Amino acid sequence: MKNSYPALWILLLLGALTPARAQDEVVAISGVVREAGTQQPLPGVSISVKGGTTGVLSDAGGKFALKSKLKFPFTLVFNMLGYDAKEVEIVSATSPLAVALSSHAVLTNEVVVSASRVEESRLRSPVAIEKLDIRALKETPAPSFYDALENVKGVQMTTSSLTFKVPNTRGFNIPNNFRFMQLVDGVDMQAATLGVPLGNAIGPTELDIASVEITPGAASALYGMNAINGMANLTTKSPFTYQGLSVYQKVGVNHVDGTDRDPSALTETAVRWAQVLGQSQRWAYKVNGSYLRGTDWLANTQTDQNPQNLSSANPRFPELSGENNPAADLWNRYGDDNAGNVAIKIPYQGRTETFNVRRTGYYERDLTNPTVRNAKIDASLHYKLTDQLELSYGYRFGLMDGVFQRGNKIQLDGVTVQNHKLELKGRDFTARAYALLENTGDSYNLNPLALNLDLQNGATSTTNVTGSGTGWGDKFRTALLGQLNGGATLADAMRQARVVADAGRAQPGTPEFEKLKSQIVHTNNWDSGVNVKGAPVPGGAALTQRSRTYHAEAIWNLGSRVQFADVLVGADSRLYEVIPDGNNFVDFSKPLSERTQPGGQNQYYQKVGGFVQASRELLGRRLKLTASLRADYNPEFAPKLNPRVAAVYTLADKHNFRASYQNGWRFPSLFEALSFVNNGNVRRVGGLARVNEGLNYLDNSYTLASISTFNAAVNAYVAANGGTNAAAAVRPEIRSLLQVGNLPTENPEQINAYEVGYRSVLLDNRLSLDADAYYNVYSGFLGQVEVSVPKNVAGEQVAVGSDDAVRAALAENRSARQDRYRVYTNALNKYRSYGSTVGATYNFYQKFTLGGNVSFNDIRANAQSDIFVTGFNTPKWATNLTFGNREVVRNLGFNVVWRRQSAFFWESPLANGRVPAYQTVDAQVNVRVPALKTTLKIGGANLLNQRYIQYAAGPSIGGLYYVALTFDNTVLR
Repeated sequence: MKNSYPALWILLLLGALTPARAQDEVVAISGVVREAGTQQPLPGVSISVKGGTTGVLSDAGGKFALKSKLKFPFTLVFNMLGYDAKEVEIVSATSPLAVALSSHAVLTNEVVVSASRVEESRLRSPVAIEKLDIRALKETPAPSFYDALENVKGVQMTTSSLTFKVPNTRGFNIPNNFRFMQLVDGVDMQAATLGVPLGNAIGPTELDIASVEITPGAASALYGMNAINGMANLTTKSPFTYQGLSVYQKVGVNHVDGTDRDPSALTETAVRWAQVLGQSQRWAYKVNGSYLRGTDWLANTQTDQNPQNLSSANPRFPELSGENNPAADLWNRYGDDNAGNVAIKIPYQGRTETFNVRRTGYYERDLTNPTVRNAKIDASLHYKLTDQLELSYGYRFGLMDGVFQRGNKIQLDGVTVQNHKLELKGRDFTARAYALLENTGDSYNLNPLALNLDLQNGATSTTNVTGSGTGWGDKFRTALLGQLNGGATLADAMRQARVVADAGRAQPGTPEFEKLKSQIVHTNNWDSGVNVKGAPVPGGAALTQRSRTYHAEAIWNLGSRVQFADVLVGADSRLYEVIPDGNNFVDFSKPLSERTQPGGQNQYYQKVGGFVQASRELLGRRLKLTASLRADYNPEFAPKLNPRVAAVYTLADKHNFRASYQNGWRFPSLFEALSFVNNGNVRRVGGLARVNEGLNYLDNSYTLASISTFNAAVNAYVAANGGTNAAAAVRPEIRSLLQVGNLPTENPEQINAYEVGYRSVLLDNRLSLDADAYYNVYSGFLGQVEVSVPKNVAGEQVAVGSDDAVRAALAENRSARQDRYRVYTNALNKYRSYGSTVGATYNFYQKFTLGGNVSFNDIRANAQSDIFVTGFNTPKWATNLTFGNREVVRNLGFNVVWRRQSAFFWESPLANGRVPAYQTVDAQVNVRVPALKTTLKIGGANLLNQRYIQYAAGPSIGGLYYVALTFDNTVLR
């Protein structure tokens, strides 16, 4: 028996910790709740017993009646959004109560935790921090609470899909932003191998979100890796505090203009149920579920990022420009990039000319799935061992579709992430451990899909398996000569040659296309080849990635245990486990020739860290000083220290001035460190030394940019002087154009961040002001550079600088005598960015509120160019204006948001170009029906349907109009 029923013994032990309760008597309390001043009855007020589980809601007339077993004295808590909470002590049976709640329009006593990892007033936070509470999230005109982040001061949102949005602050933005951390109840939402945060995809439902805190700027001194640009901390509702049933139903429509797709319905359903169990009031649980389905936005902008005047196109021929450019590389067309380039050499106008021609490729609209889903399920069980000690277990599951951009566009199809969390939380400490399990499902990469679709047309046994086979090029060359000999202009001849070369090509919308596409997207090997009979065998495009993240951390507030200061200490450990798929991630213990075979030893990537923070108030509590020091260690690198110092000074009880400095480090993400994926004969590789071993791309390569310049010079010399490309290549003035990579072994990215700010509430708490300014210095910025390792005719590596290596760099030898790599490495320059934000909210009349904020961000130019483009990718100016009244007449409120963003230049491995300025208007009207405990919300995002993009090659976002119905029978404790 001693080994039987271990769970029973645990339950008995926990039961023994539950204190005995005295016998209670049945007590009946009734009354009415009104608004102070107007004396109007308040429906929907939550009336609960403090520290207990009993509670009711006031009816349409503000009346309530509560009956339960209670023991005198006890305290009733009256709660309602937009009003100050009120506590009333009940010492004996009493006549009906009359309770008045005071309205507040501007929050003055907000408590935040993200800035210092302890509760503190937002007014005296040592760094800039923004907060959206339940009231703000309910009143936003944005389609979801997560979309509301775009209206927060200093936040730049990147929308890749209806289901995939990523916020950023203070520059260096990318769609898969791993510099901005997203936490949900303390759990990092980053999908390890995808390298993207999935806070909106697997995070809280609309009904369970309690608050969102945004910390713009570096937060790594307290939170470690992935937080050097900022963080979002999403907190959900406790089942002890929010009990009852809530149901949410939204129906919307987008694509109303039919420009990209037909008008389409969007639906989202969510349910929340929370309950406290038993007379002991120690157990509680909650369950959430939601499902969204809609038609995604479409990326269909055809900006040419390889125009005729570039050396990678045909700059000597002005007639091959615009729509006539045979080397066009369009934003939302795939297969027409460098990997799809074919050098066509023909006699033309008495000389031998080499024309750059790109494969035709396929548009994004033909490769992606327009229908997207997002399903979320989470459940948690909570047990209060004592009044101040809570143990909980939570499970979270998310499934999503959509499109996002990394080095290429990825179609997410059935991606699942699971999260298990165990947490013990006391008054002054928190300990938690969690695991994240990631599976990319049936996802695929658009670029290898397009390349391998194209390979099936014109491929021969001599094809070099890159998607630019000699079969297609030979057909193009023959047809081009025929057209030119027949008297066609060069532009017309190029167009007709493409028609001939594309004959037999799989056409979108045909059964043949869909069959071939299905075969490719379900093949997890992006390399193409030929079979034993010499027939082409398509490579794949499947994104088959599986990983597990294990994390444990503990935080302890020493409080009064230390006399000279308030001290907080913490420690954490994280381990990533990657299951090799032979394509994106491999077993590096295998020989090079076997690495791309699936399976092998799981790969691990880990770090440990800890911090100590001390704060003290001086000068009659007007001055608050805070200092912290964090240490992080990853076995791949030397240990790193992150210090932070901050000061907040309060002048005349209203004016709060702050200043801070912190140093932060970011360890490379999994993909930056360990990737090993081949795509169009370009292998994208992590920058760790163990990945480079045997490949030598760090120290024996030429940069792609210099190879393009070199080949343009070769072509120009041969056209002007005759001779052969090989002879021209080794001329001293031409070979000197080749730049040796000499890439450093990858190291962590560093930031030194300086910030000053001011925050105040004035005019009898009707006006709030907040302003900040920052200056950041980035060192060792991480990015990608493309290089080529030269080979001789036998396929053996040769040293850069030799004649053999120079000839290998010729365009015609690109596939046969170059091993091409896109490498994650550190920039050589330091990058200095700076900016400021100012925000104000003013309750100018009754409950009418006007608010606004403006953000400025910029970067200093460096005198010398770097080995890769870092991509600041941030507009200089962004502005938000809000106007609203939560109750302009009884039970009717509204809110309007106007947003404008200036134009800016976007740079990334996938696409470069100007993102135009845009402005949008969002609005909502809400009607409360207290008798039904229901709120009806009617609204629209981008109300005027003025389409815009947020990044180069991103989707075109139009209007989304919705009706949302929320039934909320929640009682607040």
